[in-house]
Amino acid sequence: MARILLIEDSPTDTAVLTQLLERNGHRVLASDNAEDGIEMCRRERPDLVLMDIILPGMNGFQATRALSRDDDTRSIPVLIVSTKGMETDKAWGLRQGARDYIVKPPREEDLVARINALLEP
Repeated sequence: MARILLIEDSPTDTAVLTQLLERNGHRVLASDNAEDGIEMCRRERPDLVLMDIILPGMNGFQATRALSRDDDTRSIPVLIVSTKGMETDKAWGLRQGARDYIVKPPREEDLVARINALLEP
């Protein structure tokens, strides 16, 4: 069981992803904006971050870059989960420090497999 921080501003997506993650044995922490999510990540030290891109204020690309450059959080993998499905979006997300990128809505099997791969020691 992993502790996963979900940074997602859509209440519907938060509910769906939380149910999916809990059904697969994970504990979910959630934030509806990037700034609070970054602080929560520093404080709670989750095993993984699921990051939306389109967020109020700071976007998910900026938040991913901030987490990947911070000594306290750089070892925590970020998996971007976004409706932005173009290859340039994926490339940019990975360049900001994300370890993986999946397009919404993800298939449960695909998301769980990617999470498990990122959580392997």
